[in-house]
Amino acid sequence: MSRRSIATRTGDDGTTALLYGQRVPKTHPQIEAVGALDELNAALGLAKTHHPDAAVRDQLTRLQQDLINLMGEVACAEADATRYAGSKFPKLADADLTRLDTAVAAIEAREVSFAGWATPGANHAAATLDVARTVARRAERRLIGLQAHGRQLRPLLTAYINRLADLLWLLAREAESRT
Repeated sequence: MSRRSIATRTGDDGTTALLYGQRVPKTHPQIEAVGALDELNAALGLAKTHHPDAAVRDQLTRLQQDLINLMGEVACAEADATRYAGSKFPKLADADLTRLDTAVAAIEAREVSFAGWATPGANHAAATLDVARTVARRAERRLIGLQAHGRQLRPLLTAYINRLADLLWLLAREAESRT
């Protein structure tokens, strides 16, 4: 079985494709936003490898799946937004935001300590979650910035990434308490 090479060489000219094939510069704001979300996905993967709690690892995997869905929506041109909305691609839903709100409330109910939050690194698990949180905030800034470039996103997407950063902050504080 032969595989096609990942090196298509189509990006050698400094362009890349949005979801439905429109070529844009690799510095295009949508590519910056998708790139920040991709970095967040990788940061969550790293955090997963350092967390001792299987339930949290499962939660991080679910967040990664959500990010893949979010990236798809961000990666299409404004002209293709209606096409994407009608597609079979999985999309974030209100239930996904509710799931984050529920997770935030559950950790807050445990009254985890916020002591030391300004100097991350109490342990590997907490440090990797804090790195993921900062990447989430960068992704949030990139998503919000898309509006200035004509790409209108559903408000759910920015609310989701904002809440995700909140959850990661709380998960890091909880992980610090295990030191």
